[in-house]
Amino acid sequence: MPQAKPRRDKPVHKPWPLAQRPGFLIRRLHQIHVALFQEACSAFEMTPLQYSLLSALAARGTADQTSLAADIALDRTTTTGALKRLEARRLVERPVSDDDRRARVCRLTPAGAALLDKIETAAREAHRATLGNLTKTEQTAFIAMMQRIVAANSSRDGATDLSD
Repeated sequence: MPQAKPRRDKPVHKPWPLAQRPGFLIRRLHQIHVALFQEACSAFEMTPLQYSLLSALAARGTADQTSLAADIALDRTTTTGALKRLEARRLVERPVSDDDRRARVCRLTPAGAALLDKIETAAREAHRATLGNLTKTEQTAFIAMMQRIVAANSSRDGATDLSD
């Protein structure tokens, strides 16, 4: 009778609770922030992404879609789709560039600038609510830590430095 081979036990999987995983917590925090933003800004019918685009355009004045995508750390296709929706609402203009017929130059319309001005207080309240359970010192430290992580990994997604 052949001798049985010694059993090798499989490595024991040590569970890593979701509540201790940075990726899970970051995703949950994003979900929470989006919900708080929607609650605070529902009257304006605007998403956080659209708010970011309007804010980036307000800071730049005019910009091509590729630059805006880099500003808000999103791919160009997603950015273009959001800009088209803002254009349909007459909040941005996207005329074809005089210098490059393949590119579009984006800018806020007066209606877009007015809406950005109106939403600002509610949007800031959503941001404050996101960090509301932290002390002011903790909020400052948390923002600084997030900026440090983003800056150290900015080449991974084409994001720009957010520490200004």
